[in-house]
Amino acid sequence: MFAEEFEAKNVSLKLQLTEEYGDRQTYSTSQKLSAFFEILLSRQITEDDTFLIAIVEGEFYKSSSKALPKQLQRNSELVESWAKLNESARGEYQVSDSKIGSILYIAEPVKIQGKTLGVFVVAHLTAGERQEAIEAFKVVIEVTVAVLILVVLLAWIAAGKLLAPLRSLTVTARAIEESDLSQRIAVKGEGEIAELATTFNEMMDRLEEAFASQRNFINDAGHELRTPITIVRGHLELMGDDPQEQAETITLVMDELDRMSRFVEDLVLLAKAEQSDFLHLETVDVGALTEELFAKAKALGNRNWELDAAASCCIVADRQRITQAIVNLAQNAVQHTMSDDIIAIGSAVSGSEMRFWVRDTGEGIAKIDQDRIFERFARAANSRRRSEGAGLGLSIVRAIAEAHGGKVYVNSQLGIGATFAFILPIEPFEGKR
Repeated sequence: MFAEEFEAKNVSLKLQLTEEYGDRQTYSTSQKLSAFFEILLSRQITEDDTFLIAIVEGEFYKSSSKALPKQLQRNSELVESWAKLNESARGEYQVSDSKIGSILYIAEPVKIQGKTLGVFVVAHLTAGERQEAIEAFKVVIEVTVAVLILVVLLAWIAAGKLLAPLRSLTVTARAIEESDLSQRIAVKGEGEIAELATTFNEMMDRLEEAFASQRNFINDAGHELRTPITIVRGHLELMGDDPQEQAETITLVMDELDRMSRFVEDLVLLAKAEQSDFLHLETVDVGALTEELFAKAKALGNRNWELDAAASCCIVADRQRITQAIVNLAQNAVQHTMSDDIIAIGSAVSGSEMRFWVRDTGEGIAKIDQDRIFERFARAANSRRRSEGAGLGLSIVRAIAEAHGGKVYVNSQLGIGATFAFILPIEPFEGKR
């Protein structure tokens, strides 16, 4: 813009010089030029730090402002160099004074009939613009710093609110002990943090339930093992030298040890139910398996045994585990029936499920006991008989059903009997193998 402005002024200068003084023969050429510069400088309004300088016949003639820096005053080195110009020149003159900075200039000689009569110069001091640029840069820096501080402050506040549940999670996790798993995180609002807190609370619910189940299991297992150990120890301590008494004691001790062995085997089986190799799947002919189960069950006790139905289909399952589950159900029925009661076994297809059942006409199970009897060491409270087992048989049945992706349930009324249903999916279950 500075160069374009000067070029426009130079063209204007030459046109005006020709128009106003070209036909006046009474003035000398230098006088015409001086008069023209006089009129031109009086008409021009320059910007800050911009100076117009007229040089006539090698001498400083006039400037647009009287308050010139010393570098642009008469007889200065820079002005003298301009006075000697015969060709256009432009450039930057470095000055040590910080108030001036440097001088940008364009100098154009004024020639008439090939002779240089004067020089017209446009000069501009850079210090002001540089100062303005520095001040603008400072403002930008200050605004940037202020905005950055504000953003950091807002981010800190927002992060504090977002991370509050995480801090609560940390405090709660540190406060949790094995003896006290009741601590929970207060869930507020929605979002991922609230979902995390909810998930943590659900995990703690499961852990608390698992620890409670573990404690109950240990207590019940200890109780079940304590009785045969006490019996064995008592008889061994009181055993005399009589051969018959010793034989009776040994028989009793062996019977109790067998009961303990069965109990331990049941515990090991329940532990294996959580492992990936618990099941060994194969294609099973349900009809043939049902008849085989009926034949094995009849040897469990003197009852009125009946075969209700035998499904004609095949499923992919663990034959031995299914046999173990149904035999356990039949054994349970024998323990809660009399010799004249009926125990029936059957199988049928229902939609996408394979259903085995064991029904009896025994004493039945109270409604309140029908869910808890599948728990470990649980027994029906209303039973007139004391089961010979440790209360793990139905837990094993449920574990086998769940390992196949199925379920087990009971339908019973007191005094009428009970029906245990063992449900398996017909399609192979992609779970434990």
